[in-house]
Amino acid sequence: MADFDYVAIDTKGAERRGHVAAADADAARAALDRQRLYVVSLKPGSAPVAGARPLFGLQLGRPRMSGKQLTLFTRQLATLNRVSPLEESLRTITRQTETDKVRGVVSAVHAGVVEGRRLADAMAREPKSFPPLYRAMVAAGESSGTLPTILERLAALLERQAEIRGKLITALAYPTILALVALGVVTALMMFVVPQVVEQFDTVGQELPFLTRMVIGVSDLLVGWWWLMLLFVVLAGLGGWQALKVPSIRLSFDSWLLRVPLLGRLLRDLHAARMARTLGTMVASRLPLLEGLTLTAGTIHNRRLRVASDDIVEAIRGGGSLSAAMRRASVFPPLLTYLAASGEAAGRLDEMLERAADYLEREFDRFTATALSLLEPAIIVVMGGIVATIVLSILLPILQLNTLAGQ
Repeated sequence: MADFDYVAIDTKGAERRGHVAAADADAARAALDRQRLYVVSLKPGSAPVAGARPLFGLQLGRPRMSGKQLTLFTRQLATLNRVSPLEESLRTITRQTETDKVRGVVSAVHAGVVEGRRLADAMAREPKSFPPLYRAMVAAGESSGTLPTILERLAALLERQAEIRGKLITALAYPTILALVALGVVTALMMFVVPQVVEQFDTVGQELPFLTRMVIGVSDLLVGWWWLMLLFVVLAGLGGWQALKVPSIRLSFDSWLLRVPLLGRLLRDLHAARMARTLGTMVASRLPLLEGLTLTAGTIHNRRLRVASDDIVEAIRGGGSLSAAMRRASVFPPLLTYLAASGEAAGRLDEMLERAADYLEREFDRFTATALSLLEPAIIVVMGGIVATIVLSILLPILQLNTLAGQ
């Protein structure tokens, strides 16, 4: 591919200058004609520089779009591309974007399209913002001439994933805050309240009840060795984080997570719903099943499920079916396996995978709602029990002294 500098006039009569990559001058003119540009001059040039060189040669990293920004960009592009050419749609989004880093990413993609590159190839210049799965679906849409439809499906997929992610964060936020507040209250009682009360019993000379001595021992441990306990927690956390980088340990840990009651089912269904939704969208986009599975497997964080997905890819490459490979993996919900088999038999795999994802996501919503309704009072009951134990340990010596005084 050679690069050409061009000067052209667009349909509004405005002068346009830029670069286009093509096999030869005729191919470059044809690419510009497809963009409805009247070529004034065309001459060999050099490839454009991707970005300015940072000060002192330091590269601090290219900007990237967040998941929310990528979802918004995809929805905007899907809407605009139905009523205007791709290059004009990208230019409009660039002008409307208020965030500098998003404007920079979209501008780079727009420049690539103006140069004559396909949209997927232009997005490949910003790999941090556009993952391989995203680019593969865009490339499939360009190859089949259904890019607006593919972009609509991509936008719907990203919006659904963001919705599930938001529900998960919301479900975990309140119990987490409640547990932290409870832990803070109990720690404050043990470190500051109990020692003050214990001082009142030092001069009595009477043996304290077992419960009181136990609470005092825990309080002394927290007051005298809190820094060692904190250091141990930090070192244990860092050690666990480093250990999980070892593939065999991470695989064993993720396999154990899937076997934990309740939590294992939640993780399995959540990952299966995401996989079914993504794979269904890719099959509906006419992307080859094998390529879709390969790219989908890379989006799975649980190593046990990722290994199972890789095994499915190898099984299909050897001539097997998706449902049979899922059944052999023994880690996917039976409903997903059954609907995949039904979809393969009826030739409607994408529809069945979408239905499986809808069902699993509804189950996730019901499961989290039920779990939260039980978890919140459980935290309150446990906190109340601990506080009651501390109060009782203080009251017992007082009652004991009153009994002795009455005698």
